[in-house]
Amino acid sequence: MRSRQGIIELFTTFLELDADRAIGWAIDARLRRSMVNCQASLPQPETSENFWISYWYKQWHNSVQNPAQSLGKQHLVSYLQEVCYWSAQKVAQKAAQGNSSGQYSLSDCFQMAIMRVDKVLKGFKPDVGFNLKNYGSVVFSCELKEILRSQNEIEICTNWRLLRKLSHKRLVESLQNAGYGADMIPSYVLVWRCYIELYAPEQPTGTRRLPKPDEATWKAISQLYNLERHTQLSVSGKESNSETVEKWLVTCAKAVRSYLYPSMTSINAATNSDNAGELQDILPQLQQESILTEMIAVEEKNERQLQRQQISDFIVTAIKELDNEAQKIIQLYYSQELTQQQIAKELEMKQYTVSRRLSKTKDTLLIKLATWCQESMHISLNSSVLDYVSTILEEWLQNHYSSNSMPLGENS
Repeated sequence: MRSRQGIIELFTTFLELDADRAIGWAIDARLRRSMVNCQASLPQPETSENFWISYWYKQWHNSVQNPAQSLGKQHLVSYLQEVCYWSAQKVAQKAAQGNSSGQYSLSDCFQMAIMRVDKVLKGFKPDVGFNLKNYGSVVFSCELKEILRSQNEIEICTNWRLLRKLSHKRLVESLQNAGYGADMIPSYVLVWRCYIELYAPEQPTGTRRLPKPDEATWKAISQLYNLERHTQLSVSGKESNSETVEKWLVTCAKAVRSYLYPSMTSINAATNSDNAGELQDILPQLQQESILTEMIAVEEKNERQLQRQQISDFIVTAIKELDNEAQKIIQLYYSQELTQQQIAKELEMKQYTVSRRLSKTKDTLLIKLATWCQESMHISLNSSVLDYVSTILEEWLQNHYSSNSMPLGENS
């Protein structure tokens, strides 16, 4: 993949993928005009990535009425293309090695990850030293892993197991998403409740391969539904039979699968009409917002850089205070990306010992960093701030050890 050159290209181009291969960069003319106009309004051209990250982040953050259509968001999505690509590639490769049943291509993973960009932007905190690329890498990777894990689980689940683990709220949302109205949803929900009440599987609760109910169970479900519909439904409707309730429950399961994991179509896919073109050609243009509403002060940029350096120095010191075994475990885990089993073999110890030591070491570093942030940056600690600090620590560890494969102490 060719690296992008220049600040304008970094914030105005989007990656073009063909299956598992990056084939080039597509220029967004609207975003390019935006960047050119912004540069022209400055006393002199600004080439700092951090400057434009801060500026477009503020543009996005201040778009209260419709943040989804923020021009700032589109610039930041463009900027995060490489980060998303490398995160998707890494997760896709590991999924393939693990024989994941989803069989997702790199482009599939990239598309799923970039759809989570709102989570990156909402969690990004430049004022506490976050680096957007590092933070985006962590969030994209975690989101993709969770998607694939959940997708694998839901694919393994039979319809009957899926329906038993479903919540009422999720079922209603799924049916609404599938286009069913208030005339049918109450009936589907009622038959689902009858199913939950009467189908008591013999298999252990955790099994995902729950079999289809037998004929006697279907009959009991339909009878209970016919009894309950007179009191539970505003319009009782017609009497149902075994075939009807089974059909309704299958419809519910399909709606849930579609809602949780919708199929995706590339915007570069050809349209079905006779006219040539791609889907992106018929998408409505986003309304362009006013440009450069405020200048980003140079002092803000310098202050953020200083905070990042202070955080980095503190974590390095905290790691050096760990015992040798803890340093070795964390170095193997992040630098060489070994699994806990591989680390256990390398250090000749039990896997559960490695797991406990790794968790304890990360907790120790998190507590020290959180305390330091509270004392040095005067940040009040709460659950949200602790999540932010944990993300800072995780992205720092990944970035630090990926760029320094030598054990701590050998390069000092």
